[in-house]
Amino acid sequence: MQPIELLLTHPLPSSPRQGELDGFVLHKLWEAADPDAFIAQIGERVRGVIASRPTPINEALFNRLPNVEIVSNFGVGYDQIDVDAATRHGVVVTNTPSVLDEEVADLALGLLLATVRRIPQADRYLRDGQWLKSSFPLSASLRGRTVGILGLGNIGLAIARRLSGFDVGIAYHSRRQRTDVSYRYYDSPGALAEAVDVLILIVPGTAETRHLVDAALLEKLGPNGILINVARGIVVDEQALIKALADGTILAAGLDVFEREPNVPAALIEADNVVLLPHVGSASEPTRGAMADLVIANICGWFSDKQVVTPVNQG
Repeated sequence: MQPIELLLTHPLPSSPRQGELDGFVLHKLWEAADPDAFIAQIGERVRGVIASRPTPINEALFNRLPNVEIVSNFGVGYDQIDVDAATRHGVVVTNTPSVLDEEVADLALGLLLATVRRIPQADRYLRDGQWLKSSFPLSASLRGRTVGILGLGNIGLAIARRLSGFDVGIAYHSRRQRTDVSYRYYDSPGALAEAVDVLILIVPGTAETRHLVDAALLEKLGPNGILINVARGIVVDEQALIKALADGTILAAGLDVFEREPNVPAALIEADNVVLLPHVGSASEPTRGAMADLVIANICGWFSDKQVVTPVNQG
């Protein structure tokens, strides 16, 4: 019996289940000098894909992998995968929800505090010897603020639980009002932005959420407003945000994600009222290992008895 052949778009972090892939033939796309020629050579033999952003998994790729059965995505977000195309081709798509919720929520709170209290700026001030000349300027505060969460799914709930210990107001908008929380619900993103002075984004990156945060919404957030994005870069109109930060439409922003990663606009890098992180929301060794475990569990489950742990579609 021939071993099953898999295409890996990016390296997987080490995990306790790594050895379970030893029985497969692993084709490593990132090592190919010519990725197109590489796929042309192996495409008909590939039965599974282990995927990760930003490599697109789309109709064109499915046409080149006629025997693929499963795409096991490394990440809870799967915006780089055309799930409709996968379904048309009879391909099951899986992702890695839940195992990264707490890590991303921790990062969101850290990014919020760093942005409000200007922690990276203060660090640079000290390192540059400026403290020897004068005290660091006073920062804004989290005290007295109301924090809005745009997207109250599992990660949003984990963020809200952490915020409850900071004595701030908490409000939210989601596609549907939840019946299991007491936080104030607003029926639109704009209404939420008008009611809060911190807005945390934790919605999927889809065609529907592209540029959900635009110039009009930033205007509603106001000159004391702080935007925190731990969702996807496309949720924010980046040029509108740059202008809003420059002209005082909002006070500050903390960003872990960007529209064209890893390319970050120079205007954001140069701005002093922005805290920037290189998309590290889930990037701890334990969490990335747990995500890799789930990727492998989905692959092995499918090829052992056609069962997966975390399906996105039915294939």
